[in-house]
Amino acid sequence: MTKPQNKEPVEYWRWKEYQRVISDKSWNNKDIITAGVDVGSVGSKAAILIDGEVYSWGITRTGSNSPESARKALDWAIKGTDLRLDDLKYVVGTGYGRVNVPMANKAITEIACHAKGANYIWGPKVRTVLDVGGQDIKAIHCDETGRVTSFLMNDKCAAGTGRGMEIFADLLQISIEDIGEASMKIDEEPPPVSCTCVAFAKTEAVGLLRKGWSKEKVLAAYTSAMAVRMSNLVKRVGLEREFVITGGQSKNIGVVSRVENVLNVKCLPSPEWKTGGLDPMIAGAIGAALFGKALYLKNQKN
Repeated sequence: MTKPQNKEPVEYWRWKEYQRVISDKSWNNKDIITAGVDVGSVGSKAAILIDGEVYSWGITRTGSNSPESARKALDWAIKGTDLRLDDLKYVVGTGYGRVNVPMANKAITEIACHAKGANYIWGPKVRTVLDVGGQDIKAIHCDETGRVTSFLMNDKCAAGTGRGMEIFADLLQISIEDIGEASMKIDEEPPPVSCTCVAFAKTEAVGLLRKGWSKEKVLAAYTSAMAVRMSNLVKRVGLEREFVITGGQSKNIGVVSRVENVLNVKCLPSPEWKTGGLDPMIAGAIGAALFGKALYLKNQKN
């Protein structure tokens, strides 16, 4: 009698890694080729720009070693091109692990880079940016050039961040890629969970499930609480209608739609990243690469 094979446990929290090369672009030795490497607490992103225009990018999972995560992200962005590391004129590191990007010429805060990247993706009309990262939330106000004029951040716990959503994906056994749409499959919006701390909200969620709430309703209640938390941060920094969301949760329709409802404003349309548009998750990496171009030109003048 054969023993039953043990199935691999399903990792509902694990999101896909993405990579894209814009095939209609080419480069030569005279071009200014720069890269931005954004090592976040959950995801690492790299973007390569040719003369200030996006050429390729890669999004990978951050591991336990920040330098290795930076290398992996940049290698992923370069894959499918004929570029080598030596072809990059300037590299800027940003994000949670920005001081541990071994190939970087300079490290710049992710707040500055996300504002600059949002300005590139959506244009100079952007004034307010909500960046929902792996372990923190940042509300940023910027001018028409993408320069930060003020910001606020809340990093005291993982509530509403990418890591918080991963915890709920595993708890409810819903893929992290589908968690936003699942939270919208309700007949009526439930009241938000009473606690925004992930640990206590998880306990509360288990209690609601035992009372007969559906997974979708529990998820909607958690997402609603997080939307209120995020929106309060945006209001404090100064909301203008030219508003965008960056970071991994920019792809979570449950988060985006509820933040819009709380703030009574519509986000600027997100690019169709699945069909060739720029991915809002790489805003920080794009901003870092743009800073790289400016710093390279400044060094050349000197």
